[in-house]
Amino acid sequence: MRHLMNPLDFTVQELDQLFDLAVDIEKNMDKYAHACAGKKLATCFYEPSTRTRLSFESAMLNLGGSVIGFSDAGSSSASKGESVSDTIRVISCFADICAMRHPKEGAPMVAASRSSIPVINAGDGGHQHPTQTLTDLLTIRSLKGRLSNFTIGLCGDLKFGRTVHSLINALVRYEGIKFIFISPEELKVPDYITDMLKEKNIPYEEVIRLESIMPQLDFLYMTRVQRERFFNEEDYVRLKDFYILDKAKMELAKKDMLVLHPLPRVNEISVEVDDDPRAAYFKQVQYGVYVRMALILTLLNIKVY
Repeated sequence: MRHLMNPLDFTVQELDQLFDLAVDIEKNMDKYAHACAGKKLATCFYEPSTRTRLSFESAMLNLGGSVIGFSDAGSSSASKGESVSDTIRVISCFADICAMRHPKEGAPMVAASRSSIPVINAGDGGHQHPTQTLTDLLTIRSLKGRLSNFTIGLCGDLKFGRTVHSLINALVRYEGIKFIFISPEELKVPDYITDMLKEKNIPYEEVIRLESIMPQLDFLYMTRVQRERFFNEEDYVRLKDFYILDKAKMELAKKDMLVLHPLPRVNEISVEVDDDPRAAYFKQVQYGVYVRMALILTLLNIKVY
């Protein structure tokens, strides 16, 4: 039995197989319509989510399975003091696989250590968000045809952004990747990330102005400043509008540069950018369903011929 806690839980070769399966699913949805008949997915979300939770639920329903679970801690026995360890033991009696979102880093790992069914980390605090990373990688591979030899700019909250941390850790396994980190000083990427890049001799730059590096980018990965990660409301208000991607900035970019965003968007991407053919963030959402379908099949060891 396998779990998914971190994008690095899968080798590059296993990721290729997962993405090949996701592509086949995209092209042949009918073929997979009953693959999980009789199987149940539990979505245990201790923290609010729209895309991730509904994407998992949509994925399981597309596979012919069913879904149980809760969408916030207040509607679970966590509100009575039940531990994650006990919750997953109970859920294991009801479901075949579980996707867990939790505000505490490491909580899904604790669950996996006590579970008798596969557990998928659907986001733990500011730590990891592996299925978003799988979505990002599938989007890049599908739209560019490769996962190597490009420059990616990551912009916004690089300190608390778990999607950013997961994506960086995943991309360092591919050749020819250069990172450009765009953030205010207060939201810089953590030292452990830059130390790792130095150790692996992977090129990166840290800049404050987005406009200065737009012409260099093959991808721009925008993120929101996350109110829920701040202890001080004044700091959040001061930084929330630090970067806004608009038409004028897009004019500085390459004709084939693509804009990604894990969503939800607040105002860091102007709605006028949505009509630009380089805006790929809503395509990302669709790829998220395909990759989660592939992941469910893989972790349940279900083969479809």
